[in-house]
This record gives sequence, structure tokens and C-alpha cells, in this order.
Amino acid sequence: MRQNGEKMSENNDTINNQEEEYEKICYICRRPESKAGKMIAMPGNVYVCQDCLQKTFDTINNSGMNYDDMMKMSGMPNMGMFGNMNYQDMDIPENQKIKKKKKVKKPEEKLDLRNIPAPHEIKHMLDEYVVGQDYAKKVMSVAVYNHYKRVAAGDQADVEIEKSNMLMIGPTGSGKTYLVKTLARLLQVPLAIADATSLTEAGYIGDDIESVVSKLLAAADNDVERAEHGIIFIDEIDKIAKKKETRSRDVSGESVQQGMLKLLEGSDVEVPVGATSKNAMVPQVTVSTKNILFICGGAFEGIDKIIEKRIDQKSIGFNAEIAEKHEDDVDKLLAQVLPQDLVKFGLIPEFIGRVPVNVSLNPLDQDALVRILKEPKSALVKQYQRLFEMDGVKLTFDDDALIAIAKKALERKTGARGLRAIVEQVIMDLMYEIPSQTDVTECLITKGVVEGTEDPQIGCSDQKVKATVPKKRVKTSNHEIEHSGVKVKAAVPKKRVKTSNHGEIA
Repeated sequence: MRQNGEKMSENNDTINNQEEEYEKICYICRRPESKAGKMIAMPGNVYVCQDCLQKTFDTINNSGMNYDDMMKMSGMPNMGMFGNMNYQDMDIPENQKIKKKKKVKKPEEKLDLRNIPAPHEIKHMLDEYVVGQDYAKKVMSVAVYNHYKRVAAGDQADVEIEKSNMLMIGPTGSGKTYLVKTLARLLQVPLAIADATSLTEAGYIGDDIESVVSKLLAAADNDVERAEHGIIFIDEIDKIAKKKETRSRDVSGESVQQGMLKLLEGSDVEVPVGATSKNAMVPQVTVSTKNILFICGGAFEGIDKIIEKRIDQKSIGFNAEIAEKHEDDVDKLLAQVLPQDLVKFGLIPEFIGRVPVNVSLNPLDQDALVRILKEPKSALVKQYQRLFEMDGVKLTFDDDALIAIAKKALERKTGARGLRAIVEQVIMDLMYEIPSQTDVTECLITKGVVEGTEDPQIGCSDQKVKATVPKKRVKTSNHEIEHSGVKVKAAVPKKRVKTSNHGEIA
């Protein structure tokens, strides 16, 4: 008896271990627990998801069949309907079982509101990752510092402090998104990035305005308390400017601005957990946006013309100086942006009033792009050098090569975003060939390599430097022999001609 009991306990332990190791799978729809949700256990270790069970009950109800009649027809008395089933046939095959994903405990990343970094400390941290944009980094550091001081003060302050939401104006590739990402990572707060172009008024095709809060909640691992101290970055905010001369309902422009007002100011929002749209089957939680920092960014193409027109209007009259053209001073014009310029661009005054901190980013010049390539901690050149080091190869870019890459990026007018594509194109052949060549120790990228006039210089283990020249096929009329990439003629034996009188002539 004791042996039988021990065997039964061992079998139970084995079953429990398997249940912990493998996911429960619905017997009807074959979906795992991670997709179908909580399972309902049936006799014989059979599991059914709630959706399939509900569909089964609905089918029975719609058929008009009585439960008692169904039990009698099947010969199954009352609730013993599973008693005669062969559970071995119902078990999930081994090859269909799914192992549970092991949950890795992440270190808790919480911002200590009592030890908020000073503005100069925040800027110093940003300097290690972001090149240039000193004024923008200074404004952001002060705004973030004041915001989290406001959060730390809470409702105990005698004077109510308003939120320091920001509006970032700058051309594409100037570093708006990268600044916000770096800031959130350094402060160890959750970050959600949303595209304003995907937002529409509630009831229309597209993402609801509250979906940005759902993304923040997901970034905080569904921790409401952490999410309420996070940062939401809404990019392409200029694309929801009020449409001019439109008679139809502006569901993706002015209406979105109107809907965002309550979020920016601070309100309690019902958002779904684990989804971006509200659904009856998805649980919802209440998230307060009172302490969430909103940062909006956009290129605002054409606003420099609005600013220029406003400035030039002041120089009208007999004694006025003729205003100069400001084509090359876009950064200076953006620094002079006023709320009235944003209203003319298409933003509603109520929206502008809820983003009191405005900061403009300068377009990146050649020197800034070269610095971006080599100076930051996660510089692009350092990333590729690290990739080559894993193959035992030292990758080097000379200064002229970096300047040539920066010039190409300026021609594309994509800012820092175009740098990676250019570098990837330059060293693509090397990244393809190097892993299979064990004798290569170093590679040198010159200006000619970037411009496509030279091949990279390759250093081998025998200290010889050579250029990678692909084999060329030389077509001839006679036989060919391949040697060191060049085809040469092969010697053809002379034919002997036989004559009738004088024998053979060579």
C-alpha cells in the first residue's frame, strides 16, 4: 500500500510539474493559455477556454434542446457526463504542447522624487548621448526638473503649479525623438511614443486619443502608479493642424486637438489593459494624466515663412530698413516663434495654451553630423567597430571619410537619420565577406570608398595590405584560364596538315 501511495504521489508531482512547465491548451480551439486566457479545468485534465465554453452554451440554448433530454440521449446521467469518456484520446499530443515563457525579473526602475537631478545634471547626462542642441537640452532639463518637483509636491503645495508640457519644433532628423528617448532612459521612467497622424476622433477609423495612455500603461508593465509618472511623446503634431478651406468634418485635425485638451491638462481616463482600443472583453483601468509629462514634436514645415512675414511687416514705412531674405537663417527664425505663428499654422489656441514650454531645434550642419558619427557613447562608428571586433577585425574611418558621409547626409536632407543608411551602404560588402575570411585583421575606410572611387584597404595577418577587387571575367575567342581573377589565353597545339606528295607540313 505504501509503495502504491508513493507511486501515486510521484505521478501527481510529475503532472503538476508538467502543468507548470507547459501551457494549458484549449481542447476545442487548440489555443494556448497565453492567447486564449484563463482555462476552465474539466475531468481528465481537459481544459476549455471561456470563449469556447460560452459558444457551446450559446449553441445549446439556440438549438432549443433540453439539457435533461441531451443527457438521456447520450446515456450520461446528470453531471457524470464525462464519466464514460476515454481521456487518453482527449489528451494534447506531446508535439503540440507549448512551453511557458520564463518570466525574467527586471530590476525595478523607479524615479526617486525626493532626489530629482538638478537641471545641469540632466543636461550633462544628455550631453553624453546627444550632440549639439545645447539650448534645447537646457530648456528640456529645466522643464523636466520643474515637472517632477511639481509631482513630488503633490497636493500639499499652497500654490497650484501647472504642468510643463513641451512643444518641440525642428526639421526632420534634428534629434527630437532621440532626445526624449534618452531623457526617459536616464530618468528611468516609462515612455510611450505615438504618431499624431494615426489619431482620429472617437468613433472613426484609426486610433482613439486615449490609446496613447494605453501605450504608456503597457510600457510600465501595466503598473498604473508608474504610468502616472511617465512621459508621452506625440510626434508629427504638426500633421494635425487645422485644415484650411475644408467643409467636411476634420476628424484627424482640429477634432484631435480638441480631444487632447483634457489629456494635456490632466484628467482620469478609462483605458484598456493589453489593448489599444476599448473592447467589452478587455479589462479597463483608470489612469490619471495629471502627473504625466506630454512632449509634442513636429517639423512644422512652412512656419519659417509665417515668422518671416511677421518680422518683415515691422519694417514697412519710409524710414524702415529693407528686410533681408532669411533663407539661410531657418534656425534663427524658428527661435523667434510665437503663439500667434502657431495659430496661423493651424494649431488651436486652447492646445497651444496647454504646451507652455516651446523649444526649437537647429538643423544639423556638417560639423554636427561628423560629431554625431564619432563622439556620443552610442555613436554610429562605435557601433560598427564593435560589430567588426566580434569577428576579430579592427574597423577604421579616416576623417575625410566621415566628412564625405556627412556631406551625403546633407544632400539627402534627412538629418541624422540618413547617416546609418549611408554607412550601411558603404561597408555592406565588407560585412558580407569579412566573417568568412579568417586572415583579415583590419579595414580602413577612406574618402574614396565613401564616394565609390576606391576599394577598402584590407590588412591581413601577414601584414600585407591589399584592396578587395572582385574577380573579373575576360572573354576571348580562344580557350581561357582563370588565374588571380584574370583570364589568360591557353596555348593551343598546332595542327599537322597531310599532303599527298611531300608528306606532312606543320
